[in-house]
Amino acid sequence: MDWTASSRALLWCISALLCCAGLPRTGLCSASTVSLPESLLFVSTLDGNLHAVSKKSGSIKWTLKEDPVLQVPTHVAEPAFLPDPNDGSLYSLGGKNKEGLTKLPFTIPELVQASPCRSSDGVLYMGKKQDLWYVVDLLTGEKQQTLTSSFAEMLCPSSSLLYLGRTEYTITMYDTKSRELRWNATYFDYASTLPDDETKYKVAHFVSNGDGLVVTVDSDSGDVQWVQNYNSPVVAMYIWQREGLRKVPHTNVAVETLRYLTFMSGEVGRITQWKYPFPKENKPKNKFMATLYVGKYSTSLYASPSLVHDGVTVVPRGSTFPMLEGPDSQETDEDKECVITPSVKFNAALRERNRINFMRNYLLLIGHHEPPPEAHNKILERFPDSFPRSQGNVIPPTTDKKVEEKVNDSGMDDGPPAPLPETSIQEPGISGRAVRPEAPVDSMLKDMATIIFSTFLLAGWVAFVITYPKSVHKQQQLQHQEFQRQMEEKLEQLQRQQPFSTADVGLGLTPDGDYLEVAHTCSDHSSPNVTPRASNHSNLSVSELGSSANEHEDGEEDSNIVRVGNITFRPKEVLGHGAEGTIVYKGQFDNRAVAVKRILPECFSFADREVQLLRESDEHPNVIRYFCTERDRQFQYIAIELCAASLQEYVERKDFDQRGLEPVMLLQQTMSGLAHLHSLNIVHRDLKPHNILVSMPNAHGRVRAMISDFGLCKKLAVGRHSFSRRSGVPGTEGWIAPEVLSEDCKDNPTCAVDIFSAGCVFYYVVSQGSHPFGKSLQRQANILLGTYSLDHLQTDKHEDIVARDLIEQMLSMEPHRRPLAESVLKHPFFWSLEKELQFFQDVSDRIEKEPLDGPIVRQLERGGRAVVKGDWREHITVPLQTDLRKFRSYKGGSVRDLLRAMRNKKHHYRELPAEVQETLGSIPDEFVSYFTSRFPHLLMHTYLAMRTCASERPFLPYYATAGQLAKTPAQCTHLGPHRQNEPCTQHLPTHAPSSQPPDPIQSSPPVQIFTIDCAKCA
Repeated sequence: MDWTASSRALLWCISALLCCAGLPRTGLCSASTVSLPESLLFVSTLDGNLHAVSKKSGSIKWTLKEDPVLQVPTHVAEPAFLPDPNDGSLYSLGGKNKEGLTKLPFTIPELVQASPCRSSDGVLYMGKKQDLWYVVDLLTGEKQQTLTSSFAEMLCPSSSLLYLGRTEYTITMYDTKSRELRWNATYFDYASTLPDDETKYKVAHFVSNGDGLVVTVDSDSGDVQWVQNYNSPVVAMYIWQREGLRKVPHTNVAVETLRYLTFMSGEVGRITQWKYPFPKENKPKNKFMATLYVGKYSTSLYASPSLVHDGVTVVPRGSTFPMLEGPDSQETDEDKECVITPSVKFNAALRERNRINFMRNYLLLIGHHEPPPEAHNKILERFPDSFPRSQGNVIPPTTDKKVEEKVNDSGMDDGPPAPLPETSIQEPGISGRAVRPEAPVDSMLKDMATIIFSTFLLAGWVAFVITYPKSVHKQQQLQHQEFQRQMEEKLEQLQRQQPFSTADVGLGLTPDGDYLEVAHTCSDHSSPNVTPRASNHSNLSVSELGSSANEHEDGEEDSNIVRVGNITFRPKEVLGHGAEGTIVYKGQFDNRAVAVKRILPECFSFADREVQLLRESDEHPNVIRYFCTERDRQFQYIAIELCAASLQEYVERKDFDQRGLEPVMLLQQTMSGLAHLHSLNIVHRDLKPHNILVSMPNAHGRVRAMISDFGLCKKLAVGRHSFSRRSGVPGTEGWIAPEVLSEDCKDNPTCAVDIFSAGCVFYYVVSQGSHPFGKSLQRQANILLGTYSLDHLQTDKHEDIVARDLIEQMLSMEPHRRPLAESVLKHPFFWSLEKELQFFQDVSDRIEKEPLDGPIVRQLERGGRAVVKGDWREHITVPLQTDLRKFRSYKGGSVRDLLRAMRNKKHHYRELPAEVQETLGSIPDEFVSYFTSRFPHLLMHTYLAMRTCASERPFLPYYATAGQLAKTPAQCTHLGPHRQNEPCTQHLPTHAPSSQPPDPIQSSPPVQIFTIDCAKCA
């Protein structure tokens, strides 16, 4: 027993020695045993995550989740400072000279290192630095241990571990003038070193400021190695070298710029070559500009340097109320369209007249700003002799004799001002020297003088307190009205032009200290692009804002009515906002409720063009109606038809009253209006749910769909069938046809751009809110790649099969393959059940006497077994099977026999037994649904197979005429080994084509209709 106990003790000691061998004196295992694969790259994001990703692909291996990199106070009404999450730099907002954003000459880590310190503007800085280590499993990223200065337990790892150091910097600022805590923040950073000079990092990382998009490029060749999105802005990137993290450089780029460079460089669909940042000298558009991006994370703001290209809106510096003018549109191309160039010019329209409301009226935009100047603040190593000291006071009194008016955090300015600060009176030349004690008599006299002076001061103070609130309240009302007027006139001017119309968001401070989000659509045209009352534009209807138009002198502000000629409206009743400062009000024209568009002077030429197009096209019931135009010294007013809602509300609001306007009927009316525009050689170029409106109910309570917003419309000249792209990229991102953006497209865009946008709208409606090209972030990129999904359309449902056929044609990447608007209206998608039944009957009559080996029957029967599911007789009800066997025999695998059975039972429906009638249902709806529900591909298969008879008189109601057809190559449209309704490119037509006259609207060669003989797919 003693030997056994001794053996156990000896084994325990040996194990302990082996386990602790090589440990430093702190008791930790040596970090030298930790090996990190060279394939890992560490990506730190703003939300506090540290992603270990593959260097080759950027895919995440594991993630270490910690507190966000920046933690700033959320209860303050105004952000005093904006920190940079990349290095802890600070930007001051406002300033005593109203200079706006300024960059402080020190960072948060530098302030913490120098604390306690004081800056030259009288701000005291107190800092705290806390270090800790994370012991992380190398393979899983699981945190094994956290080591701090006060706690470190012994750990003997059983697997490879990674030691990551992280430092927490906490800075607190105290303002000696206002005698209150001004700001505090916490900044986290991982312990790292810069790469060695001899170590050449051969890749470049480009990260976006607004999201977590990262593009990694080979520095030598410019090849894009990988693209990943980490869902939060990237603040730092590291590699592992010599047992520690080493920071690698990354370039901050605007989200729009990074998307533009990524998706517009190289081949679409195969991003292999990065054309930037290596611009060619002969392309001035490839210039980059340094900016400061102001972003919003959670409830706080941050700032980060960023590069942008020429097309990105940049807020200029130098004003407390930054406003952007419209783009320079003096030059025009041969089509009389303005050539749009980005603009950063601005006029300071609003100057603060009172220091107390300076920060209240400061509008800070989320977006890219011109690089701010550097502030002149300096960190003082010691307190200067002129800075007064008093025993017992932590904060010495200020020497400023002026009353510093304080803006409280609650956003209310009607309270009394802060008490007068204490003053320290010193004779010149005695500061810094010892002052001898004063005589008792002199001291007594000074005390009496002080008492008398204090008495008069107290009396004045009481009088001031009594009269101050009224004067301040009146002054605030005047300032608030001035602010309202300036906001309404100028806020919309921030909506500037960009390539392919990206949606930007501005974040401002309202007079109440709240955040004001302004969503605006930037297009490449200066024409007003008004979005009437839409659910996602509800934040634009700021009903508190007044109007700058002439109002009646009498009456209260709420009852003011603006009258310009025959148009009247109330400035309070705002329906929506658009680009270029356009505002839409609810008004009246000749006692008729209308929508009044108020347009700025710089857009008058575009407004005149829009009015001209409205006058030419508004005779159609599905095009918004134009009433009149009026103009005063400041604005132009257009009265148009007032609508109840937009298509977005129709689709997304579950409680929306459709008033009998079914989705298919709405789409049919929309296409009818679009066909009317195309017949007038008008291309809309901005078709989307916001621009399709639902009218007000008529006398019978019915509503209709209407196409609106003609700001981007283009009237094609006589003999022209396309428009130039030199005037910019019209439309809204996510709804623009690929040929408008593709640099590889040799032909100019045509009316087919509207058909593509309409295809997206069709799927948006039938899927109840989905987009065929995915979410908004990847939408335009997927359009360029031709990658779409129609997952909401079932493959075994009759209605979805018909809708899929039409939408796929409309979304074709090749414009000449898309049907024209009139052809879309002839598609079976819009047929009633009665028309479907009549079509089946006409087809059966047409092929009844055709020989079995004739081309029409062969075309109909090709792939027919898949349509009838092998034997259609096995899929019908027993009473109908019994009745069919009474008179003649039918082939179960024949489409023609199925159509014959449908025709015969329809003709002899009154003679059928009651049991069979009950099975088939009433004619026509239930009768045709009986067959199409069992054979969902029957209609489209028959429709495509009978195209060869489209020119025959019985089939003219079902097919588009020759002038309504786009160029269509030979197609094998039956079911077979390839996908349904897609061309069989391996087989050639066996019959000669028949030429059709050219289309008067769309530029395309003559139509060719082929009869396909595809033995392989039969």
